[in-house]
Amino acid sequence: MVQTWEDLLFAHWAVRPDVLRSLVPASLALDTFDGGAWIAITPFRVTGLRLRGLPPLPGLSSFPETNVRTYVSMNGKAGVYFLSLDAGSRLAVAAARRLYLLPYFDACFRITRAGARIRYASRRRHRGAPPAELRVDYSPAGPVERAEPGSLAWWLTERYCLYTIDRHGGVHRAEIHHAPWPLQPADAEIARNTMVASLPVALEGRPLLHFARRLDVQIWSLVGAELDTREPACRRSR
Repeated sequence: MVQTWEDLLFAHWAVRPDVLRSLVPASLALDTFDGGAWIAITPFRVTGLRLRGLPPLPGLSSFPETNVRTYVSMNGKAGVYFLSLDAGSRLAVAAARRLYLLPYFDACFRITRAGARIRYASRRRHRGAPPAELRVDYSPAGPVERAEPGSLAWWLTERYCLYTIDRHGGVHRAEIHHAPWPLQPADAEIARNTMVASLPVALEGRPLLHFARRLDVQIWSLVGAELDTREPACRRSR
């Protein structure tokens, strides 16, 4: 499928690897940078969601989303592991849970703008799920700066697959294709953040912040990561 991510904020916190290890399945290696592990909270908006070659579907193609993610690898292939994904579309939540086995939750959102400043609020309302809420005002704070290969910003963002686990413990991977992130420095004021309140992890100190105005993305179907030895269907753009 294809989709566009708009007005995305990366808010990254460093976390001790031993704390984060319990949240990641043992079949996946927890990735670290200079000995540290990281959790990101990423509010943004999805637009133009559709199956490749088909038009967007009403009620499913555009919605806000808040992700909580960390970084893993398997057989040397770096990727993203999602701890939660909250979305403002019940149809999208149901489809992603079924097709991508991801921990999506239904949530309500309120997003407003004042110039370049984005005021973003999300609150989980999924039945039986732990409560989670995010209120943050954010904006870009400088020009686009492509992350240098090997830098922390590059390590955190330039990942081209996601991993997920089925109910039997099997590992699955979906390839993700997009141009390099058009990152900008960001300014953010977080008024409330309980996105990881139900997890045995604390987010301490000021986060590392980046902003991206827009990124067009293609996402492939899940494959069994333990058995799949094929080359990715599409390489990242340079």
